[in-house]
Amino acid sequence: MVRVGVIGYGYWGPNLVRNFSEAPGCEVAAVSDLSQDRLSTLKARYPAVRTTTDYQTLLADPATDLVIIATPVSTHFKLAMEALQAGKHVLVEKPMTTTSEESRKLIAEAEKRKKQLFVDHTFVYTGAVRKMAELVSSGDLGEIYYFDSTRVNLGLFQHDVNVIWDLAVHDLSILQNIISEEPVAVSATAISHVKNQPENIAYITLFFRSSLIAHFHVNWLAPVKVRKMLIGGSKKMIVYDDIELSEKVKIYDKGVALATDPEKIQQLKIGYRSGDMWAPQIALTEALQVEAKHLVDCIERGARPLTGGQAGLRVVRCLEAATASARERGRLVELS
Repeated sequence: MVRVGVIGYGYWGPNLVRNFSEAPGCEVAAVSDLSQDRLSTLKARYPAVRTTTDYQTLLADPATDLVIIATPVSTHFKLAMEALQAGKHVLVEKPMTTTSEESRKLIAEAEKRKKQLFVDHTFVYTGAVRKMAELVSSGDLGEIYYFDSTRVNLGLFQHDVNVIWDLAVHDLSILQNIISEEPVAVSATAISHVKNQPENIAYITLFFRSSLIAHFHVNWLAPVKVRKMLIGGSKKMIVYDDIELSEKVKIYDKGVALATDPEKIQQLKIGYRSGDMWAPQIALTEALQVEAKHLVDCIERGARPLTGGQAGLRVVRCLEAATASARERGRLVELS
């Protein structure tokens, strides 16, 4: 039985507590939060869970195996480091840390303590993203040409991070789960329309050694909520719409075929292919439930996690590069 302690019961904390309470082989033993009102709400629903406003008492409990950190980004490194040093496995809410250097230190500490370090890239565990990763890895789409994502809505404005660190983190984690190739450079532009507040609109482009290109549009100031991705391959293409209730993933047998005949090449002939569209069946299990089961399995068997520290580091490196690029109006930032 994996005993869990949760630090932070704000926006995402209730979802974490619910799913880890229901996961087989797992028990939420304690929750820490600075708000006594939130803890009272928790206690009414989970009377057996111990509550405290002092997270140190949670870390000091030798019976706690896994500590989940669902607090503001600026506190992630400090709390995760203390939890690792207390001998706990750790799950950190996204993004993992505010800098790649902090991420590297957490990875090193976890390896030193022989503890698992997880990052809560929740979308990776959705049935839709898992299906897309399966399709790409199978080669059904052929060579991947582009990855295009739009994630916009009206709010929620954050005060501690900009829209890149709030929304693009989702799309970057999805990209790295689907595409095995690592980006080599980043360019981004961003702007704030609210005085003294973080940037609320951003456009990010990732470049790769191959002809693959990835583009992300994230926005807190849109009149509608859009969560859509396009993945273009040489054989087939995918449209992923997370707002759709049923057919979230659609596969199109569409594309172009370049002429191989020497005469037609001279004439720059391009053939267009327009075949069928179908929507595969995808698992509807809540992503956090899948994630909770996976983490318990990793802890019990010592298996490598799908969203471990290295995955978190790769995302933070891209977020850092995008932020640096945006400050200089789109300057290309190389990823070493």
